[in-house]
Amino acid sequence: MPDHYETLGVDRTATAEELKRAYRKLARQYHPDANPGNPDAAEHFKELNRAYEVLSDPQKRSNYDTYGDERAGAAGFSDFGGISDLFSTFFGGGGGGPRRGPGRGNDILAEVELTLHEAAQGVEREVEITSLAECEECHGSGAAQGTFPSRCSDCGGTGEARQVRRTVFGNVMTATTCPRCGGRGEEITSPCRNCNGRGRVQVGEMLSVQIPPGVDDGAQLRVTGRGEAGVRGGRSGDLYVQIAVLPHETFRRAGDDLACEVLVPMTVAALGGSIEMPTLEDPEVIDIEPGTQSGEVVRLRGRGMPRLGGRGRGELVGLLKVETPRDLTDEEADLIERFAKLRGERVGQRGLFDKIKEAFQ
Repeated sequence: MPDHYETLGVDRTATAEELKRAYRKLARQYHPDANPGNPDAAEHFKELNRAYEVLSDPQKRSNYDTYGDERAGAAGFSDFGGISDLFSTFFGGGGGGPRRGPGRGNDILAEVELTLHEAAQGVEREVEITSLAECEECHGSGAAQGTFPSRCSDCGGTGEARQVRRTVFGNVMTATTCPRCGGRGEEITSPCRNCNGRGRVQVGEMLSVQIPPGVDDGAQLRVTGRGEAGVRGGRSGDLYVQIAVLPHETFRRAGDDLACEVLVPMTVAALGGSIEMPTLEDPEVIDIEPGTQSGEVVRLRGRGMPRLGGRGRGELVGLLKVETPRDLTDEEADLIERFAKLRGERVGQRGLFDKIKEAFQ
């Protein structure tokens, strides 16, 4: 069995956040939808899901680190599975294991774009998916109506192709997966015309997905059992909904917190007063102290993003930016010049362009 840490490409000391980032990156790379017709990618994607399922659970990870398996006490010869593995290692099979059961369906991936407001409120979205569904005519068996799969003529229903060879230790039997039935122990002599004996057909459908408040860009929501149908009645895969939150013109997000710039008129910054600060809902009036400078920060608790799966909301952080007035009237300019003179500041020195402009006027 592959090492779960090597599968995700992380150290054994990796944090939960590092595990999540590594899983998301590799899941996008090896997802079956991104690698159509590549069975190796599909198999690797299943290994990634299994590795993350174990290592993201503290109890399973602890057992895995201790025993090499997520089950407590899995090491040693506590069951006959270990002896069967030994036979497989030294003699290429022949442990007498059962034939392979119905195959689980592949997972599928769909992407949903949200605005920041939709991510904050939570929405219900229709997602269009294309997947392999169970054939309605044969009900997934692959056999034509009125017929049934029969026992494999090559392996006799065991799902294994066995061979006896002579060695220095005597006659040794090896067992491999039956090439005719793929280990299922059954073959179809009269295939269903609708699915050509595959038991599944490609369909498209619209699925309603409930997206909870507080989802972040890059998050994945799992809808159990809505992936591809399993082979020969096997369990269906899962649907993963990838969330993409669009940039917002005012707010920037960091986890559950939001940040924005707040323009403060020069007069309000100097004398103090009240201004409106934007929020995800209605603007909120905040007080400005006299002498406020650009770069100062205002924090509004509970006005950020909702905490996913929890209670409360993050903060809204406002970065104050003192606004210098433009296009002053003559009266406004005179008032500012008088103010500057009172403070002993030199302002209003005209350049050559201003003098030429005045001469033409």
